[in-house]
Amino acid sequence: MRLFRQLVSWALALFLVAMFVQATIHPLPNPPAGSVKFFDPPGSNIVFQTIAERSGQTLFEPAGRVLTGVLELVAAFLLLLPYTRRLGAVLASIVLGGAVAFHLSPLLGREIPVSLDAGTAQSDGGMLFMLAIVMLVASLLVLVVHPRARD
Repeated sequence: MRLFRQLVSWALALFLVAMFVQATIHPLPNPPAGSVKFFDPPGSNIVFQTIAERSGQTLFEPAGRVLTGVLELVAAFLLLLPYTRRLGAVLASIVLGGAVAFHLSPLLGREIPVSLDAGTAQSDGGMLFMLAIVMLVASLLVLVVHPRARD
């Protein structure tokens, strides 16, 4: 049973690490415009610019975007190490809980625009919201599944 728990813990942790790295630094070529936290120019990240426009607070873009990216990378690093995996899962749960909360608020909404252009009314169909929920569940499962040292 311990081996099964370790395998599931590794699978969930690697999924979360891959998603966090993809969202913050996007190692693959040609990332979509407005979707990479660290390399988007100020004012061009779709999620944080939408929150900034709807709230009227310029704090969200770029400061909130960079802070969120740093927290995601720290959580990813902590999730990679078995001894700190629980701490990484707690940090990931906090970050992803905030993401879900913003998606449920009128500041962002469940469906976000695909582009910041005023003439475009196309949305993502709630895919980013669903990804945030799946990642939140995965981070909470890591807390439950990851074997303790005394197990």
